[in-house]
Amino acid sequence: MEKEWGGPWTEKKLDAFEQYVTAYLTIMNKHPYWQTIYFDGFAGSGKRKVKKQSDPILFPISDEEQKVYRGAAERVIRMEPPYTFDYYYFVEESGARLKKLEDRLTDIPESKDKILVFRPKDCNEELISLAGALKSGKYASLVLLDPFGMQVNWEAIESLAGTRSDVWLLLPTAVIINRLLDRKGELKNLKRLESFFGLSEEEIRKEFYFQTGQTSFIDDMDEHIKKVVNPINKIASLYIKRLKTIWKFVSDPALKLNNRKGAPLFHFIFASNNKNAQKIANYIITNR
Repeated sequence: MEKEWGGPWTEKKLDAFEQYVTAYLTIMNKHPYWQTIYFDGFAGSGKRKVKKQSDPILFPISDEEQKVYRGAAERVIRMEPPYTFDYYYFVEESGARLKKLEDRLTDIPESKDKILVFRPKDCNEELISLAGALKSGKYASLVLLDPFGMQVNWEAIESLAGTRSDVWLLLPTAVIINRLLDRKGELKNLKRLESFFGLSEEEIRKEFYFQTGQTSFIDDMDEHIKKVVNPINKIASLYIKRLKTIWKFVSDPALKLNNRKGAPLFHFIFASNNKNAQKIANYIITNR
């Protein structure tokens, strides 16, 4: 059964992104040399509904938490000149969902004369392909990475180094990552954590765990391993630090998205190699 997506955090995220798109295109219109690409890495079907997911690793979250809207495709397509891109790329691994999105978007009057490309592929592969195109020096891209889980690999993020790319990324700090960083430090999904952060097991443990007290031969080591205080904020700050190794300017702090009870779910992070772009993003974030 499908449930309606929504919540105050949904509109908060979408409004922030749409505000940035407008500012981005206003600036890029002054530099016609660059051909602009809108890249939506997790476009979905374009509907504000979601089926309950069954993978407890990718989706160890409640029905309420799953209601976060993944995409901004329709909002971006409905924008009229001068707020338009030269190319629109929509990536969705599910061919069925992508076909629904294509039907939905091409039915919008504002989509006429716009170049829409739909790719039924893995986002990581497409990000690496995008990076190759951007390195030609002809293109600039606004990238939206808005998954439910941890599907974005650090290798794909790293491929964008040195490109003219502005990126908004939804980080599942509380709903997924924090739960994989279990209290005892067992890290049963270590490979996923390593791939996501681009860090080794030792580096991950150093960031999120510490040892307390003295241990002896008969001690249970688990009793002396503690998880850091405020791990959700730590996750956000660590990922921001990681992004700063790829882009010169990263929003800090990120836009925090909470559920109706005020508990954190996600952080929405911006990264760019343009200082003015960061200033705009920070202004949007601090006024939300």
